[in-house]
Amino acid sequence: MSAYTHEEVEAKLLDMLEEVCDSDEVRTHRDEDLFDLGLLDSMAAVELLVDIEDTFGVSIAPTEVEREEMNTVNLIIHQVEIRL
Repeated sequence: MSAYTHEEVEAKLLDMLEEVCDSDEVRTHRDEDLFDLGLLDSMAAVELLVDIEDTFGVSIAPTEVEREEMNTVNLIIHQVEIRL
């Protein structure tokens, strides 16, 4: 059982994404491709994965998931939750 509720995971990831992407647009564009919106690039994605590991103790290797499995806010939340 996860030590985090869905709401806690969601809140922490939204804060992380807002910081990594340097934009609060992540809160309103939750099902849009963050790469296509120009909010996330490969370097920021790696930074996000490090932050996820530091915060949740969840390791997601860049080679472990396809970009299409982790390119929106809601998909990122899902990927973290299934590993908790």
